[in-house]
Amino acid sequence: MSVILKKATSIAKDSAPKRFVFLLLDQFTMLSFASAIEPLRIANRVMGRDAYSWVLAGEGDGFVKCSGGASFALDIGLEEIDREDSVLVCGGIDVQKATTKGVLNWLRREARRGVAIGGLCTGAYALAKAGLLDGRRATIHWENQDGFMEEFEQVSLTRSIFVIDGNRMSTAGGTASLDMMLRIISVDHGNEVANTVADQLIYSSIRTDQDTQRLSIPTRIGVRHPKLSQVIQIMEGAIEEPISPADLAEDVGMSTRQLERLFRRYLNRSPKRYYMELRLSKARNLLMQTDMSVINVALACGFASPSHFSKCYRAHYSTTPYRERGTQGGVSRPATL
Repeated sequence: MSVILKKATSIAKDSAPKRFVFLLLDQFTMLSFASAIEPLRIANRVMGRDAYSWVLAGEGDGFVKCSGGASFALDIGLEEIDREDSVLVCGGIDVQKATTKGVLNWLRREARRGVAIGGLCTGAYALAKAGLLDGRRATIHWENQDGFMEEFEQVSLTRSIFVIDGNRMSTAGGTASLDMMLRIISVDHGNEVANTVADQLIYSSIRTDQDTQRLSIPTRIGVRHPKLSQVIQIMEGAIEEPISPADLAEDVGMSTRQLERLFRRYLNRSPKRYYMELRLSKARNLLMQTDMSVINVALACGFASPSHFSKCYRAHYSTTPYRERGTQGGVSRPATL
């Protein structure tokens, strides 16, 4: 053990463990949960003491299932916890349904008592629904961002892998929980402890809250062409008010004909077709994640009329927006990580 690590262990020896309360929502994501709890376990092992402790909380009959089908026994229900505890809400599939009135009331009560609260994966939805992220920075899994932005305009949503804003925390899902917990361990016990935990996890590239959650455009489309990436970035940022191919071409310093050839060569579709697919993809997310009317979804995705939107949607997805929502029993939820 290094001198610094010995010092950190010595200083913390007599202090009580910092406790995390993992609130497991029904169908929570196992990977996000494991990525948060394992660094705590390993930190205890590295430091040779119980620097951290944790309990599993939830509502119901004492058990909750993750999205993979495994059941977890709960340690506590929705009861009052210590003010020094930190709550991490573990969300996943169907987070809107899992965010019950009981969960919301519990979160609001503990927030009023000054408890630090965070959301893992889609857990940020529960925090936002409870009003705990108003005026705060936050993040959520990229697949849920469209619906989240429409429903919670008062939240400053980012594309970071994790965000810590005062006593509110959120992660984008997957292994982002690991990065946030390493940050917390670093603040609590120093960089060397956090780095040692990362080494134990064979995690060689610790990310910060400045890292974004999605792959770069060139990696996503499998093409490294700067102007093509630039155009796609502009398209993704202008879904509600689409930009014409002529203006897109002018923005990146090429002719409309050159732009057409560029998309045909690398993506086997026209710029107009690619743009339409982006807009329809966002529309599908909104239909499945929110209770926005079909008309409002159409407007949010740059369609001038519901009839044109329905026609384009049916041509691409072989169903209408109304039937899409109907087959999902109202508001559906995407299968996040």
